[in-house]
Amino acid sequence: MGLTTAPSILPGGRVVVGSLPTADGTSATAQAGCLLVLDSHGKVRETFSGQGINGPWDMTAKSSGDKTDLFVTNVLNGTVAGGGDIVRRGTVLRITLRTHDDRPPTRVATTVIGSGFAQKTDPAALVIGPTGVGLRDGTLYVADTVDNRITAIPDAPTRRTSAGIGKVVSTDQHLNGPLGMAITPKGNILTVNGGDGNIVETTPRGVQVAVRTLDTSGSPPGAGALFGLAIAEDPDRVYFVDDATNTLNLLSRP
Repeated sequence: MGLTTAPSILPGGRVVVGSLPTADGTSATAQAGCLLVLDSHGKVRETFSGQGINGPWDMTAKSSGDKTDLFVTNVLNGTVAGGGDIVRRGTVLRITLRTHDDRPPTRVATTVIGSGFAQKTDPAALVIGPTGVGLRDGTLYVADTVDNRITAIPDAPTRRTSAGIGKVVSTDQHLNGPLGMAITPKGNILTVNGGDGNIVETTPRGVQVAVRTLDTSGSPPGAGALFGLAIAEDPDRVYFVDDATNTLNLLSRP
């Protein structure tokens, strides 16, 4: 088992997590993996695999009643065979689940809503590909890490076909390998960089309105330190994980 940054909470308290296993910690032995459904005690109650799940890397979810849509990025479509070269076959799946009070959720449908994202193996990160995702007003924003940009897939909860990589929202400038993503209550897009220790705020129109340094350790400063990101109950605060210090931190607006 190799857990990824693809966790989501289902109604009733169950948690879905992504698994991308590797036998020796290298991409050469990486396997397609699966999604695991855990109960409140951490016990695996259901497993979803196949039907396009291939290296689940990150995820967000939207629930309404007994229906939950999981939006999952996948990074192993031809990536290992590429041997470190960029392979443009990364996908985003919408996996629809039906939740139940007395038993684990069931898988209802799987739809490819995004495709053609750049991905490649990496000796330090294992794999680099489409990572953070965030949903707002029907648009799914994707951190297209390899191509250093944020893209947007329209009509994500309802579309029946792939939008390709979607529309490019913002690229380069303060972005430096965007990884984790969260959407603010006002609809702006927060991303943390893998190439430095910065968090970047971008509007849906693509304007990068703020940047702030969260970590300066290592060389280059802050590289590889940031990943996980989540909006706190106070909308002016955000939780972020700093891998360099092995801490969960709470950031407030200046």
